[in-house]
Amino acid sequence: MKDFIKRLFSLQFFADAGTNVNATEAMVNAYTGATTARTSTNDMAPELKAFYDTELLENARVELYYAQFGKRQNLPKNHKGQVEWRKWNTFPRADKLEEGVIPTGKTFGVTNLLGSIDQYGIYTSITDKLELRAYDDVILGATEEMGASAAETQEALIRNALLVGTNVLYCDNINPTNGAFVSTPTTCATMEAAAAAMSMLTPEMINKAVTIMKKNRVPRINGKYYAVIHPSVAFNLRECDGWIEAHKYAAPEELFNGEIGELHGVRFIENVFAPVLLMVGETSYKNKANGATYATYFFGKDAFGIIDPEGGALEMIIHDKDEIGGPLNQFSTIGYKLETNGATILYPERMLRVMSCSSFSATDESNY
Repeated sequence: MKDFIKRLFSLQFFADAGTNVNATEAMVNAYTGATTARTSTNDMAPELKAFYDTELLENARVELYYAQFGKRQNLPKNHKGQVEWRKWNTFPRADKLEEGVIPTGKTFGVTNLLGSIDQYGIYTSITDKLELRAYDDVILGATEEMGASAAETQEALIRNALLVGTNVLYCDNINPTNGAFVSTPTTCATMEAAAAAMSMLTPEMINKAVTIMKKNRVPRINGKYYAVIHPSVAFNLRECDGWIEAHKYAAPEELFNGEIGELHGVRFIENVFAPVLLMVGETSYKNKANGATYATYFFGKDAFGIIDPEGGALEMIIHDKDEIGGPLNQFSTIGYKLETNGATILYPERMLRVMSCSSFSATDESNY
């Protein structure tokens, strides 16, 4: 009887989704700021939560493309939300020595780059009636969609951070019918996207991009360079001679997420979140016909860094209706949160942004 009365008059019994928020030391009312001491809760069974955790992480992982190529740096708990990457400065070639003369010593130093993390999150509420009466597992469905949202969030943050890279190659304007050279654009506004001329990512432009990376002595990843390409750009590239389909690889088990093929020593990752650009803030990326342009990122090893914060990685958060559903246990909440820096460019020369148009430039909408 005492247990029943204690439970009946527990403050948790009168909670709703916003008045009882787990904080660092107490429960916080999100509307008034009032705090109350923690009480025991009736959370979801650990086994069930573990299942949903796994579901979220697996669904997020299969949609991560850019994140595959970042240099990961751990950030331990109880540290400021910042990571410092350091790299040694390089020396020039040796000078010719003069007999008996001591040469001037060269300056040696280190370059440091800082990356800061921010927190992101989203949640949804599911009523007890929907959970009870729906034909499908509503919480499972919400978990799967949360996984897709988490991946899209991380991909967009990485992609946006990489757009500031200054190494840019504009694809030649060519005649799409016969491949004849028309002109070389120097800005997005001079990139053609018409029947007579189009700025296209062709095998020749890929070869040019690889040559630039070789000249910059960009180290490869497992012997190859990698590029993340939008499906609209891949559509035109697939029609070019020399394309090697992914299923023809000697070692297909080594494919990365989204990998579709290889050309000139570059393995291509197809990603719908690869930049489709019109306007980004006040900056115009529109082509000469006012349509979309596309950014294909070419990577070498450790071109950018990603912070892995201890205790702040992607986390699935489920509050069962018995815990947070108000006086009548009327809803559960499902969500996730994560901490990330998006991406920090470590070696600008190891990343090349190749700008092009495609057959879909006139109809594709910006994904920024």
